[in-house]
Amino acid sequence: MIRIFNHYVPVTTIWLLLVEALVLVASIYAVNALPWLELGVVGMQSLLPPVWPKALFVTLVMLSVMAASGLYHAEFRGGMSEIGIRLTMAFVVGGLALVAVVYWLASMRFGAREMLWSLAAAWLMLMFTRLLFFRWTQLGVFKPRILVLGTGSRAVKVDEVSQSRFGSGIDVVGYMNANLQPAAVAASRILPQEPSLLDAVDKHNINEIVIAVRDRRGGNLPMHELLECRMRGVQVTELSSFFERECGQVKLDSLNASWMVFNDGFNQSVARDAVKRIFDILVSTVLLLLTAPVMLLTILLIKLEDRGPAFYSQERVGENDQVFTIHKFRSMRIDSEKDGKPRWAAANDDRITRVGRVIRKIRVDELPQIINVLRGDMSFVGPRPERPFFVQKLTSEIPYYSVRHCMKPGITGWAQVQYDYGSSVDDAVEKLQYDLYYVKNHSLFLDVLILFQTVQVVLLGKGAR
Repeated sequence: MIRIFNHYVPVTTIWLLLVEALVLVASIYAVNALPWLELGVVGMQSLLPPVWPKALFVTLVMLSVMAASGLYHAEFRGGMSEIGIRLTMAFVVGGLALVAVVYWLASMRFGAREMLWSLAAAWLMLMFTRLLFFRWTQLGVFKPRILVLGTGSRAVKVDEVSQSRFGSGIDVVGYMNANLQPAAVAASRILPQEPSLLDAVDKHNINEIVIAVRDRRGGNLPMHELLECRMRGVQVTELSSFFERECGQVKLDSLNASWMVFNDGFNQSVARDAVKRIFDILVSTVLLLLTAPVMLLTILLIKLEDRGPAFYSQERVGENDQVFTIHKFRSMRIDSEKDGKPRWAAANDDRITRVGRVIRKIRVDELPQIINVLRGDMSFVGPRPERPFFVQKLTSEIPYYSVRHCMKPGITGWAQVQYDYGSSVDDAVEKLQYDLYYVKNHSLFLDVLILFQTVQVVLLGKGAR
């Protein structure tokens, strides 16, 4: 993993993005160079200046559409058939976007034949690149070899991560018992004791040591040996930091207040708030203009179905625990909470109307919240705002739940693109762990990544109820 603006990005994703950018640029140059081959070197030199800005423009557009299609998602592990489908969809959408944009930008125009052949060549080359790249990564070239120091219940979770959807990029070599306490790890995963920790590192070719020892008093942690390993270039990582990096979460069961206080992150500043506010206003204004026809059609369909109000409002808890009123398109029956008791939406909830089921699936019901963003009640990206009833309940049951209220809530967020719809306390715990990651590491870079992933969530209808 490489940390970019506080967010962890897999090395494989960065390499893949760079290689495919080069493939796109090369495909455009190759097709546009064909008519000039007979002119030799002089002709090629005259081609480079005018084609370069066009090649860069097309590459940026195509990479953006591919990212929105989920082709650079860290957890995307589709086979070549799924890659082919997604890549084809991305090229169709990207091609249409290019046609629409270059109609207004004369300086970026290609000939129709050159554009078609450039995209066709790029599609073939990218399929070939993906095939080679995933064969290469399966060899474990980029996988760090990890030694876990500790064998207790906390240490077991490292193996759980390595076997989950997050862990394809790591190789957990084994565990070492740091204090000779009863082990929760399977005996087959515990490495034989070596004269020193450095000897174990050399023997097993270890790149990283993860500290999973709960009780570090009384000399249970071999600090001198860890320092020796660190001086030899071996990375030493706290368990909480390991989960943060690999899962994109701040795990509650490995968290303590001192880690939150002394670790980097959780930064708030006037400059950061100003940048985020400008970003919110720009994105919300553009989205409001683009979705105005969809919103008008939604109002009409809701009215036609049951003649009830098109909008509904609810109180939600925002920044610094301040309560505000949120606006959404009504997707449930008018009497959905006639008993006055708040309830989470469940799978196949019979309170949802026919129109409501569609607009919830494609997230159209959330669009009126753009007004909340423009008013300053919400941000475009941030933790989802909850109703006061649930906030009171969850704050009493889940530690650190109130931390998510240190910033403005959002229409979309890290938890929304990483986890399905939540309808229980357990779901709230999972989403809180993603929210804490965002609160700790939020930046404009992460906001843009979340927007790309939001497009993918909407297109695939993930997590909607």
